[in-house]
Amino acid sequence: MMTNAAAHARRRLAPRWAARLALVVGAAAVVVLLLFAGLRSLLLVAVALAGLVIAAAGVWWALARTGLARALAVLLACAAPIAVVVLYAVAGLLWVALGSLALWMLAVTCGRAALAGVRAPATARERSVAAPRRPFLIMNPRSGGGKVGAFHLEEKAKALGAQVVVLDPDHRQDVAALARQAADEGADLLGVAGGDGTQALVAGVAAERGLPFMVISAGTRNHFALDLGLDRDDPSRCLDALTDGVELRIDLGCIGDRIFVNNASFGAYATIVQSPAYRDDKARTALQLLPDLLTHHSGPRLTVRAQGTATVIEAPQAVLVSNNPYGTDDPAGLGRRERLDSGVLGVLGIKVDNAAQAAGMLRGKRSPGLASLTAQDVVVDADAPGVPVGVDGEALVLPTPVHCRIEPRALRVRVPRHRPGVPRARPPMNWRRVGQLARTMGRTAVGHHHG
Repeated sequence: MMTNAAAHARRRLAPRWAARLALVVGAAAVVVLLLFAGLRSLLLVAVALAGLVIAAAGVWWALARTGLARALAVLLACAAPIAVVVLYAVAGLLWVALGSLALWMLAVTCGRAALAGVRAPATARERSVAAPRRPFLIMNPRSGGGKVGAFHLEEKAKALGAQVVVLDPDHRQDVAALARQAADEGADLLGVAGGDGTQALVAGVAAERGLPFMVISAGTRNHFALDLGLDRDDPSRCLDALTDGVELRIDLGCIGDRIFVNNASFGAYATIVQSPAYRDDKARTALQLLPDLLTHHSGPRLTVRAQGTATVIEAPQAVLVSNNPYGTDDPAGLGRRERLDSGVLGVLGIKVDNAAQAAGMLRGKRSPGLASLTAQDVVVDADAPGVPVGVDGEALVLPTPVHCRIEPRALRVRVPRHRPGVPRARPPMNWRRVGQLARTMGRTAVGHHHG
């Protein structure tokens, strides 16, 4: 019992020690600058910030311009950071800047580790269930570069008693109709080995019929499988859900009468993927279409209204409505979702109309050009009768206004009892909270001493 108490105490103290280390190393980064650069340290910081701002402006101009203007913008975006390094070297302060930067990055890493250590993982509740008697699985042999065949998923699933339909790659088939037919014939579980778009279609049928749904991570990116904590390296391990599975209750996103398990995107990206040339040459097509889209010379002008809030996003270039909010563990805030049962949609809107606003995006979530909110209902309207939408990777055109909503805990998902789990997202850095953690450590130590 004492051993357990000691282990618990160590787990409690670890984040606080990491917080204290973050403060010490962060202070060391500042001291290095002041000690070796003196007042010139202010100039070092100012030059670095100016380089970042100029580079961000160059990237914006490169995306929003064509011809010679684009070439000059690319040159500017590349030259700005190089010029910063050259100026540091000429002043004999390059090693000071690099050393201080390394210490600062270490401090931020320690701070994030401290904050992550005190965050309780938010996962959907799971319950034990009996193995299905008549599971029905749909497999796409082309998904993920042929993972169905490479991992012998059809043979392994049949050996576990599942009925398997392998889609004909040369003929388009209605997977929702196949799932409904299987349910009519007595299937007690529906599953998919394929991309997120196919999974969403069958998940909608499973929710409609009250059947459990099973995901086999045989797609290319497997975003849904990632957020369910499934093994994305070996999709055959997902088949363990047929013999030793547990059940989760998760939310589903709805856009009109269509289900989405990940997200629906509007704006520039959704318009670009509609182009017939996009499939053959993605980069060239995007560069050709982006200037007019970013400057509002083409494409629909969007308006986003989140029900239950006073927020209205006017004329954003891009909007993402997601089934539960994405985390903030990368600059775009689109790493992964820590939970799939929060009962709200995540909404991200990006509005950048000039180079200054593009530079402001360096502030991340605090940027005035980035709107981030949650809501149960979202309406996306446009100045056109129809708007391009990417729904779980599927390119569609939907009539406006487009209504998105969340269906809380609408889907029963069967997953293996033993699975890798959802990777913990890195929390955003917050020096105030790190300082509070460090001070709490001191108070705790004093309390134990007097106790």
